[in-house]
Amino acid sequence: MLRRRFLPAMLLVLGLSAAAFGQEASSKSVLAWKFEKDKPFYQKMTTTTKQDMTVQGNKVTQTQTQTFYFAWTPEKQEGDTWIIKQKIEGVTMEIDIGGNKISYDSTKDTTAASPLSDFFKALVGTEFRITVSMPKDKEVTVTKIEGREDFLKKLSNANPQMGPLLNQILSEKALTEMATPTFSALPNKEVDAKGDSKTWKRTSVLDMGPIGKYENSYTYTYEGKDDKKLDKIKVETKLVYKEPADTGGSGALPFKIKKAELTSKPSTGNILFNPELGRIEKTSMKLELEGKMDIEIGGQTTTVSLQQTQDTTVETQPTSFIKPKP
Repeated sequence: MLRRRFLPAMLLVLGLSAAAFGQEASSKSVLAWKFEKDKPFYQKMTTTTKQDMTVQGNKVTQTQTQTFYFAWTPEKQEGDTWIIKQKIEGVTMEIDIGGNKISYDSTKDTTAASPLSDFFKALVGTEFRITVSMPKDKEVTVTKIEGREDFLKKLSNANPQMGPLLNQILSEKALTEMATPTFSALPNKEVDAKGDSKTWKRTSVLDMGPIGKYENSYTYTYEGKDDKKLDKIKVETKLVYKEPADTGGSGALPFKIKKAELTSKPSTGNILFNPELGRIEKTSMKLELEGKMDIEIGGQTTTVSLQQTQDTTVETQPTSFIKPKP
């Protein structure tokens, strides 16, 4: 009788120990990208932005949803460095400014003409070659981006008036900074959800000339695995906007940002990482920004109150998100 009572209790203890051991083992994971030469992966990035602007007592609401379809192809590895080709496969855009709507969808054969359709159309097919440095146990960085000149040429041909402005805001440094978040969110090393290594940080500065400078700080926290054995990472973001330096003019902009006091609310997001495939499966981020800007137009300065929310999701899969046209 004693054995009968003791055996279930012993099995229960062993089961709990095994469960505890399993939890301990799953608390660690190597969060690092894995690339295979000539094996592409595809991303769909959707951003929805809502802006409420108040100018001289008049409120204007603008909503914008844009989706970019990317193909990434690792082409060459040199030690800890990869050269990866990025191609814009498609673009969809819906803009509503005070009830005036503009839409574009490159994935459809029949797209209504709009003032911006030629500009959006020029984006499709654009290619960049991005050099990604991935030293073991160190932060991943984008060190070089090629294709800027051809990119600017295509956009300028589509809208010559925007050429000078695009040349200012889409500098090589700015394009490099835009490409960096795709790869730098992962720490490129083993982390432990129960240890000091569960948290890591990153900062970035995006300088867009006459539009201003965006300083972002990110805090990542590894939270273990979900029920699909994907690694969960929480992201906390803080954005600081700084008005452009006074260079005596705003370049090609029809206005000049004289002063800005914009702050972001505490913003969070999530990353799901596939350790088997070595890639991020999905990212979701939300950012809220509010404050005031003094804008000069034609020698007159006007104060604009701004409230903005931005939701971004990025999904990754081994095949293109764009279905072949029949």
